Amino acid sequence: MTDMRAQPGIMDIALYQGGASRIEGQADPLKLSSNENPLGASPKVAEAVAAAALSLHRYPPTDHAALRTAIAEVHGLDADRIICGVGSDEILTLLAMAFAGPGDEVLYTEHGFGLYRIFALSAGATPVVAPERERRIDVDLLLRHVTPATRLIYIANPANPTGTALDMAELTRLADALPEQCLLVLDGAYAEFFAGYDGGAALVTARANVAMTRTFSKLYGLGGLRVGWGYASQHVIDVLNRIRGPFNMSSVALAGAEAAMRDRGFVEICLRENAEQRARLIGGLRQLGIACDDSEANFVLACFADEGEALAADAHLKSAGILVRLVKGYGFPEALRITVGRAEDVTRVLDALASFRQAA
Repeated sequence: MTDMRAQPGIMDIALYQGGASRIEGQADPLKLSSNENPLGASPKVAEAVAAAALSLHRYPPTDHAALRTAIAEVHGLDADRIICGVGSDEILTLLAMAFAGPGDEVLYTEHGFGLYRIFALSAGATPVVAPERERRIDVDLLLRHVTPATRLIYIANPANPTGTALDMAELTRLADALPEQCLLVLDGAYAEFFAGYDGGAALVTARANVAMTRTFSKLYGLGGLRVGWGYASQHVIDVLNRIRGPFNMSSVALAGAEAAMRDRGFVEICLRENAEQRARLIGGLRQLGIACDDSEANFVLACFADEGEALAADAHLKSAGILVRLVKGYGFPEALRITVGRAEDVTRVLDALASFRQAA
């Protein structure tokens, strides 16, 4: 028996469960459980990664200047206010470490990303959950849970696993209503799929108490490289750079992400394919009598009559070699989250669910 004790809150953290990737007895299942890009990464990424692999004996740059410059040029941002991390998860973690601690509160909504609670507890802060309204973040309900102890508010926009989103008017209203000591963090893992949305960049530029994060794991197809970035005030970025590891990003990851960011032609192909197949998936589900909201992301939340029907549908999809995501842990026992795949993937999902309906 050891006397070494973890810091308060850490042992209250349940291990995060990612999307399933295997079906027993199925050699190559169709994986639609992790919101990955079905088209993969830009071909230019493989070229950049191969070139970077020739210098693996060298340490990577600590300032991430080339990648920050690429991001800034594409999005019209100030490169000095950009930070890069091991996925956006690292930056979201650093924000909690830097700005929340014992006696502070970290606020998020009831169906928010499961890691928000983990970020709060790992920093020794108290997680606080605000209710949503019909699978949507409600600004007024959120504001009712802001207290003098609130230091961080995590908002995923578009939200996971619902796919719903707040427009800029509501985000601005939220930012305007927050006290100065509270940092609003806009988690934009799916921001690129929300047409016309800048991920909160204009809010960040105008306000010191708003930060935003993005990832290369979804649209850019780099989940295996683990790259994300954040944009915030110069003060916030300076604080985060003081606690991040100087060599947190590998040379391979930095080179691959820069190539992905600069290949705008491939990005447009992916966005167009997602929009078309998302519309097909939503329309097909509704024709089958399976309810779902309009989604602004690269997945759809399919809602069944109850938990039993959702579990039966999941089992039927597995028997057809298709993996989707059970989201009971996010407060939706009656639902399945389905990643938008290629045209043939969407057809396969809809055909499987049609046979499930017929059998039922």
